[in-house]
Amino acid sequence: MAVSLREYRARIKSTQSMKKITRAMELIAASRIIKAQQRAQAAAPYARELTRAVSAVATYSDVDHVLTTEPENPQRAAVLVITSDRGLAGAYSSSVLKEAERLVGRLTEEGKEVDLYLSGRKAEAYYRFRGRPVAHSWTGFSDSPTYDAAAEMGATLIEAFLNGAGGAEATDSEIAGVDEVHVVFTRFISMLTQEPHATRLLPLEVVEGVEQPEDSDLLPLYEFEPSAEEVLDALLPQYVVSRIYFCLLQAAASELAARQKAMKSATDNAEELIKKYTRIANQARQAGITQEISEIVGGVNALADANAGSD
Repeated sequence: MAVSLREYRARIKSTQSMKKITRAMELIAASRIIKAQQRAQAAAPYARELTRAVSAVATYSDVDHVLTTEPENPQRAAVLVITSDRGLAGAYSSSVLKEAERLVGRLTEEGKEVDLYLSGRKAEAYYRFRGRPVAHSWTGFSDSPTYDAAAEMGATLIEAFLNGAGGAEATDSEIAGVDEVHVVFTRFISMLTQEPHATRLLPLEVVEGVEQPEDSDLLPLYEFEPSAEEVLDALLPQYVVSRIYFCLLQAAASELAARQKAMKSATDNAEELIKKYTRIANQARQAGITQEISEIVGGVNALADANAGSD
Protein backbone atom coordinates (compact mmCIF):
# COMPACT_ATOMS: atom_id res chain seq x y z
CA MET A 1 0.00 0.00 0.00
CA ALA A 2 2.88 2.38 0.77
CA VAL A 3 4.30 2.04 -2.74
CA SER A 4 0.88 2.58 -4.30
CA LEU A 5 0.30 5.63 -2.13
CA ARG A 6 3.62 7.14 -3.22
CA GLU A 7 2.68 6.56 -6.86
CA TYR A 8 -0.63 8.36 -6.45
CA ARG A 9 1.03 11.28 -4.70
CA ALA A 10 3.54 11.55 -7.57
CA ARG A 11 0.68 11.53 -10.07
CA ILE A 12 -1.13 14.24 -8.13
CA LYS A 13 2.01 16.41 -8.11
CA SER A 14 2.63 16.00 -11.85
CA THR A 15 -1.02 16.71 -12.65
CA GLN A 16 -0.93 19.86 -10.53
CA SER A 17 2.12 21.04 -12.46
CA MET A 18 0.36 20.37 -15.77
CA LYS A 19 -2.71 22.23 -14.55
CA LYS A 20 -0.59 25.33 -13.84
CA ILE A 21 0.79 25.21 -17.39
CA THR A 22 -2.60 24.80 -19.09
CA ARG A 23 -4.11 27.53 -16.91
CA ALA A 24 -1.31 29.93 -17.88
CA MET A 25 -1.76 29.10 -21.58
CA GLU A 26 -5.50 29.66 -21.25
CA LEU A 27 -4.97 33.13 -19.78
CA ILE A 28 -2.39 34.04 -22.44
CA ALA A 29 -4.73 32.98 -25.24
CA ALA A 30 -7.60 34.92 -23.65
CA SER A 31 -5.53 38.11 -23.50
CA ARG A 32 -4.40 37.76 -27.13
CA ILE A 33 -7.90 37.13 -28.46
CA ILE A 34 -8.91 40.69 -27.60
CA LYS A 35 -5.96 42.08 -29.57
CA ALA A 36 -6.73 39.81 -32.51
CA GLN A 37 -10.37 40.94 -32.57
CA GLN A 38 -9.33 44.59 -32.39
CA ARG A 39 -6.94 44.13 -35.32
CA ALA A 40 -9.66 42.48 -37.39
CA GLN A 41 -12.10 45.27 -36.57
CA ALA A 42 -9.49 47.92 -37.38
CA ALA A 43 -8.81 46.35 -40.78
CA ALA A 44 -12.51 46.06 -41.68
CA PRO A 45 -13.15 49.72 -42.73
CA TYR A 46 -10.23 49.76 -45.18
CA ALA A 47 -11.27 46.41 -46.67
CA ARG A 48 -14.90 47.57 -46.90
CA GLU A 49 -14.09 50.80 -48.72
CA LEU A 50 -11.62 49.07 -51.00
CA THR A 51 -14.31 46.53 -51.92
CA ARG A 52 -16.76 49.35 -52.71
CA ALA A 53 -14.15 51.03 -54.89
CA VAL A 54 -13.42 47.82 -56.79
CA SER A 55 -17.14 47.14 -57.19
CA ALA A 56 -17.71 50.66 -58.50
CA VAL A 57 -14.90 50.44 -61.03
CA ALA A 58 -16.05 47.02 -62.21
CA THR A 59 -19.66 48.22 -62.47
CA TYR A 60 -19.22 51.57 -64.18
CA SER A 61 -16.47 50.59 -66.62
CA ASP A 62 -16.39 47.98 -69.35
CA VAL A 63 -12.81 46.95 -68.74
CA ASP A 64 -11.86 43.28 -68.98
CA HIS A 65 -9.05 42.83 -66.50
CA VAL A 66 -6.96 39.66 -66.34
CA LEU A 67 -7.76 39.23 -62.61
CA THR A 68 -11.52 39.29 -63.28
CA THR A 69 -11.65 37.22 -66.47
CA GLU A 70 -13.00 33.69 -66.21
CA PRO A 71 -10.77 31.19 -68.07
CA GLU A 72 -12.54 29.16 -70.72
CA ASN A 73 -11.07 25.82 -69.70
CA PRO A 74 -9.38 25.98 -66.27
CA GLN A 75 -6.86 23.21 -65.80
CA ARG A 76 -4.93 24.17 -62.67
CA ALA A 77 -5.89 25.66 -59.32
CA ALA A 78 -3.93 27.00 -56.36
CA VAL A 79 -5.22 26.40 -52.83
CA LEU A 80 -3.93 28.50 -49.90
CA VAL A 81 -4.46 26.60 -46.63
CA ILE A 82 -4.19 28.68 -43.44
CA THR A 83 -3.48 26.73 -40.24
CA SER A 84 -1.55 27.34 -37.01
CA ASP A 85 2.15 27.13 -36.26
CA ARG A 86 1.62 25.53 -32.85
CA GLY A 87 -0.62 22.85 -31.46
CA LEU A 88 -2.66 22.67 -28.25
CA ALA A 89 -5.63 24.25 -30.03
CA GLY A 90 -8.03 21.34 -30.14
CA ALA A 91 -9.38 20.47 -33.59
CA TYR A 92 -8.58 23.89 -35.08
CA SER A 93 -5.94 22.83 -37.62
CA SER A 94 -7.49 19.44 -38.36
CA SER A 95 -10.83 21.07 -39.23
CA VAL A 96 -9.13 23.40 -41.71
CA LEU A 97 -7.19 20.52 -43.24
CA LYS A 98 -10.38 18.47 -43.64
CA GLU A 99 -12.05 21.39 -45.41
CA ALA A 100 -8.98 21.76 -47.62
CA GLU A 101 -9.07 18.06 -48.50
CA ARG A 102 -12.73 18.37 -49.47
CA LEU A 103 -11.92 21.33 -51.70
CA VAL A 104 -8.96 19.54 -53.29
CA GLY A 105 -11.15 16.50 -53.91
CA ARG A 106 -13.82 18.62 -55.58
CA LEU A 107 -11.28 20.40 -57.78
CA THR A 108 -9.71 17.07 -58.72
CA GLU A 109 -13.10 15.67 -59.71
CA GLU A 110 -13.50 18.69 -62.00
CA GLY A 111 -10.30 17.63 -63.77
CA LYS A 112 -8.02 20.32 -62.30
CA GLU A 113 -4.52 19.91 -60.96
CA VAL A 114 -4.01 21.45 -57.52
CA ASP A 115 -0.98 23.39 -56.28
CA LEU A 116 -0.79 23.72 -52.50
CA TYR A 117 0.25 26.97 -50.84
CA LEU A 118 0.48 26.62 -47.07
CA SER A 119 0.46 28.98 -44.11
CA GLY A 120 1.38 27.44 -40.75
CA ARG A 121 3.61 24.59 -39.64
CA LYS A 122 0.67 22.26 -39.03
CA ALA A 123 -0.34 22.30 -42.70
CA GLU A 124 3.28 22.00 -43.78
CA ALA A 125 3.85 18.95 -41.56
CA TYR A 126 0.55 17.39 -42.65
CA TYR A 127 1.24 17.47 -46.38
CA ARG A 128 4.95 16.78 -46.22
CA PHE A 129 4.36 13.72 -44.03
CA ARG A 130 2.02 12.37 -46.71
CA GLY A 131 4.48 13.11 -49.48
CA ARG A 132 2.28 15.70 -51.15
CA PRO A 133 4.12 18.34 -53.22
CA VAL A 134 3.94 21.89 -51.82
CA ALA A 135 4.38 24.90 -54.10
CA HIS A 136 5.17 27.38 -51.31
CA SER A 137 4.78 27.71 -47.54
CA TRP A 138 4.90 30.50 -44.95
CA THR A 139 5.35 29.94 -41.20
CA GLY A 140 6.02 31.81 -37.98
CA PHE A 141 3.13 34.30 -37.70
CA SER A 142 -0.12 32.33 -37.42
CA ASP A 143 -1.26 33.90 -34.11
CA SER A 144 -0.04 37.41 -35.00
CA PRO A 145 -0.13 37.94 -38.79
CA THR A 146 1.29 41.05 -40.41
CA TYR A 147 0.27 42.92 -43.52
CA ASP A 148 3.73 42.30 -44.98
CA ALA A 149 3.15 38.55 -44.77
CA ALA A 150 -0.23 38.95 -46.49
CA ALA A 151 1.40 41.10 -49.18
CA GLU A 152 4.02 38.42 -49.82
CA MET A 153 1.33 35.75 -50.10
CA GLY A 154 -0.78 37.94 -52.37
CA ALA A 155 2.15 38.74 -54.65
CA THR A 156 3.03 35.05 -54.99
CA LEU A 157 -0.54 33.98 -55.74
CA ILE A 158 -1.17 36.85 -58.15
CA GLU A 159 2.05 36.00 -59.99
CA ALA A 160 0.96 32.37 -60.26
CA PHE A 161 -2.44 33.46 -61.59
CA LEU A 162 -0.93 35.87 -64.10
CA ASN A 163 1.43 33.16 -65.31
CA GLY A 164 -1.55 30.88 -65.88
CA ALA A 165 -3.54 33.64 -67.54
CA GLY A 166 -0.66 34.17 -69.94
CA GLY A 167 -0.95 30.60 -71.11
CA ALA A 168 2.48 29.49 -69.95
CA GLU A 169 4.58 29.15 -66.88
CA ALA A 170 6.78 31.97 -65.65
CA THR A 171 10.03 32.50 -67.49
CA ASP A 172 11.84 34.41 -64.75
CA SER A 173 10.58 32.49 -61.71
CA GLU A 174 9.75 28.97 -60.59
CA ILE A 175 6.09 29.74 -59.86
CA ALA A 176 3.81 27.61 -62.03
CA GLY A 177 0.79 29.22 -63.60
CA VAL A 178 -2.73 28.54 -62.31
CA ASP A 179 -6.22 29.38 -63.55
CA GLU A 180 -7.89 29.71 -60.13
CA VAL A 181 -6.87 30.69 -56.60
CA HIS A 182 -8.75 29.44 -53.55
CA VAL A 183 -8.16 30.04 -49.85
CA VAL A 184 -9.21 27.85 -46.90
CA PHE A 185 -9.27 29.48 -43.47
CA THR A 186 -11.25 29.47 -40.22
CA ARG A 187 -13.91 32.14 -39.88
CA PHE A 188 -14.26 33.61 -36.38
CA ILE A 189 -17.92 33.79 -35.43
CA SER A 190 -17.77 33.90 -31.64
CA MET A 191 -15.63 32.72 -28.75
CA LEU A 192 -17.39 29.36 -28.90
CA THR A 193 -17.85 28.99 -32.66
CA GLN A 194 -15.23 28.98 -35.40
CA GLU A 195 -16.03 27.49 -38.80
CA PRO A 196 -13.61 26.40 -41.54
CA HIS A 197 -14.45 28.15 -44.78
CA ALA A 198 -13.27 27.91 -48.40
CA THR A 199 -13.61 30.75 -50.89
CA ARG A 200 -12.28 31.61 -54.33
CA LEU A 201 -10.04 34.66 -54.62
CA LEU A 202 -9.18 34.64 -58.32
CA PRO A 203 -10.69 35.19 -60.80
CA LEU A 204 -12.01 37.96 -58.64
CA GLU A 205 -15.43 37.55 -57.04
CA VAL A 206 -16.54 40.47 -54.89
CA VAL A 207 -19.49 38.65 -53.43
CA GLU A 208 -18.91 37.67 -49.82
CA GLY A 209 -17.39 38.47 -46.47
CA VAL A 210 -17.76 41.40 -44.11
CA GLU A 211 -16.29 43.69 -46.74
CA GLN A 212 -19.33 43.32 -48.99
CA PRO A 213 -21.48 46.49 -48.98
CA GLU A 214 -25.11 46.31 -48.05
CA ASP A 215 -27.70 45.98 -50.81
CA SER A 216 -29.14 49.35 -49.83
CA ASP A 217 -25.76 51.12 -50.17
CA LEU A 218 -25.10 53.04 -53.33
CA LEU A 219 -21.77 52.48 -54.99
CA PRO A 220 -19.62 55.63 -55.20
CA LEU A 221 -19.05 57.33 -58.53
CA TYR A 222 -15.46 57.81 -59.66
CA GLU A 223 -13.68 59.61 -62.43
CA PHE A 224 -10.91 57.38 -63.71
CA GLU A 225 -7.58 59.07 -64.32
CA PRO A 226 -5.58 58.31 -66.32
CA SER A 227 -7.79 55.31 -67.24
CA ALA A 228 -10.02 52.63 -65.72
CA GLU A 229 -7.50 49.96 -66.76
CA GLU A 230 -4.73 51.55 -64.71
CA VAL A 231 -7.07 52.07 -61.77
CA LEU A 232 -7.92 48.37 -61.80
CA ASP A 233 -4.24 47.50 -62.14
CA ALA A 234 -3.63 49.36 -58.87
CA LEU A 235 -6.77 48.39 -56.95
CA LEU A 236 -7.18 44.69 -57.68
CA PRO A 237 -3.81 43.52 -56.26
CA GLN A 238 -4.47 45.59 -53.13
CA TYR A 239 -7.92 44.05 -52.88
CA VAL A 240 -6.52 40.51 -53.09
CA VAL A 241 -3.92 41.30 -50.42
CA SER A 242 -6.57 42.83 -48.16
CA ARG A 243 -8.72 39.70 -48.50
CA ILE A 244 -5.78 37.47 -47.61
CA TYR A 245 -4.93 39.70 -44.65
CA PHE A 246 -8.54 39.54 -43.49
CA CYS A 247 -8.43 35.72 -43.71
CA LEU A 248 -5.21 35.67 -41.68
CA LEU A 249 -6.73 37.87 -38.98
CA GLN A 250 -9.84 35.72 -38.83
CA ALA A 251 -7.68 32.60 -38.59
CA ALA A 252 -5.56 34.13 -35.82
CA ALA A 253 -8.61 35.01 -33.72
CA SER A 254 -10.04 31.53 -34.32
CA GLU A 255 -6.76 29.86 -33.36
CA LEU A 256 -6.54 31.76 -30.08
CA ALA A 257 -10.18 31.08 -29.25
CA ALA A 258 -9.71 27.37 -29.98
CA ARG A 259 -6.56 27.29 -27.87
CA GLN A 260 -8.29 29.01 -24.95
CA LYS A 261 -11.16 26.54 -25.13
CA ALA A 262 -8.79 23.56 -25.36
CA MET A 263 -6.66 24.78 -22.46
CA LYS A 264 -9.72 25.44 -20.31
CA SER A 265 -10.92 21.91 -21.00
CA ALA A 266 -7.46 20.56 -20.15
CA THR A 267 -7.42 22.56 -16.90
CA ASP A 268 -10.86 21.26 -15.92
CA ASN A 269 -9.82 17.70 -16.73
CA ALA A 270 -6.66 18.10 -14.65
CA GLU A 271 -8.75 19.34 -11.73
CA GLU A 272 -11.03 16.32 -11.98
CA LEU A 273 -8.03 14.01 -12.25
CA ILE A 274 -6.48 15.55 -9.14
CA LYS A 275 -9.74 14.99 -7.23
CA LYS A 276 -9.85 11.39 -8.43
CA TYR A 277 -6.24 10.65 -7.49
CA THR A 278 -6.68 12.37 -4.13
CA ARG A 279 -9.73 10.25 -3.34
CA ILE A 280 -7.94 7.04 -4.36
CA ALA A 281 -4.84 8.06 -2.39
CA ASN A 282 -6.95 8.72 0.71
CA GLN A 283 -8.61 5.34 0.34
CA ALA A 284 -5.22 3.69 -0.05
CA ARG A 285 -3.88 5.54 2.99
CA GLN A 286 -6.93 4.59 5.08
CA ALA A 287 -6.63 0.99 3.93
CA GLY A 288 -2.94 0.97 4.92
CA ILE A 289 -3.73 2.43 8.33
CA THR A 290 -6.51 -0.12 8.86
CA GLN A 291 -4.20 -2.96 7.90
CA GLU A 292 -1.48 -1.73 10.26
CA ILE A 293 -3.98 -1.42 13.11
CA SER A 294 -5.24 -4.92 12.39
CA GLU A 295 -1.69 -6.27 12.40
CA ILE A 296 -0.94 -4.52 15.70
CA VAL A 297 -4.15 -5.79 17.30
CA GLY A 298 -3.48 -9.28 16.00
CA GLY A 299 0.06 -9.17 17.36
CA VAL A 300 -1.15 -7.98 20.75
CA ASN A 301 -3.78 -10.75 20.88
CA ALA A 302 -1.24 -13.37 19.87
CA LEU A 303 1.20 -12.14 22.54
CA ALA A 304 -1.54 -12.16 25.14
CA ASP A 305 -2.52 -15.72 24.20
CA ALA A 306 1.09 -16.79 24.39
CA ASN A 307 1.53 -15.25 27.85
CA ALA A 308 -1.70 -16.83 29.05
CA GLY A 309 -0.55 -20.25 27.83
CA SER A 310 2.82 -19.97 29.56
CA ASP A 311 1.11 -19.09 32.85
